[in-house]
Amino acid sequence: MDRLTEMEAFANVVDQGGFTDAAKKMGISKSAVSKHVSSLEARLGARLLNRTTRRVSPTEIGLAYYDRARRVLNDAGEADALVTSMQSAPSGLLRISVATDFGVNHLSPVLSDFLRDFPDITVNMVLNNRYVELISEGFDMALRIGELEDSSLRARKLTETTKRMIASPAYLEKFGRPQKIDDLNMHKLLHYSNQSSGSMWKITAPSGEKRQVRTSGWLSVNDGQSLLNAAISGLGIAYLPSYLYSDAMAEGLVEDVMPSLPMETQGIYAVYPPGRFTQPKVRAFIDFLANAFADKDGITW
Repeated sequence: MDRLTEMEAFANVVDQGGFTDAAKKMGISKSAVSKHVSSLEARLGARLLNRTTRRVSPTEIGLAYYDRARRVLNDAGEADALVTSMQSAPSGLLRISVATDFGVNHLSPVLSDFLRDFPDITVNMVLNNRYVELISEGFDMALRIGELEDSSLRARKLTETTKRMIASPAYLEKFGRPQKIDDLNMHKLLHYSNQSSGSMWKITAPSGEKRQVRTSGWLSVNDGQSLLNAAISGLGIAYLPSYLYSDAMAEGLVEDVMPSLPMETQGIYAVYPPGRFTQPKVRAFIDFLANAFADKDGITW
């Protein structure tokens, strides 16, 4: 028998809680579903389902197999949908979630080119500084920066950014430049309140040792651009990605506070729910962004 059909029959029995409803969903007879599942169990040499007169439930082995089987079936469905979608022109409403500072500084400036290239797509870009649940909140995709959380979402890396501690020349002249990581405890540190690490900066020492520095106090803001402005104004030291401070550093408004430290590299990703990449509008936008940010080296923006 066809392996994919066996797998689909088993997954539908688990999803529907029985053979009768699984048969209705697949449009085949109950006996055919049972035959597919029995063939699968025989081929694997393992019992995947507990069968009683009242209900059907997966065994421990069956549950482990189901998780993998469902992924395979989803991928197969996406592959079929991809072929179909590639023959369709991108169109419709595209809802995007992106951090405010990145959206304002780097996404908004390139949107006009995208909309000119794809006039049948309408973009709804939502700027915020919180973690958005894409599926439940109705987003097609998001741009996320840094380490990604484990989830069912798919991701494509677009480019990189690097994080550095920066401060204005006036601040460093007044308070001095920290020579080692522990010296930061004596400085005015500007805290990004939405970061996943809480009130801690995660810094790598020249030796490669991972260190943490507490930043609470003095000034706490939930927006990166505002922290950059505070650093330029001489209010303290900020720990920011290069896509924010690159221009200010080139103009001499801020300096690298501790250039001897290794640069912390972060990926910038397009993140989307399974199946969304097969939609022409999503695929078109992700491909566009990959090309738009292709010249970014992580340091210069």
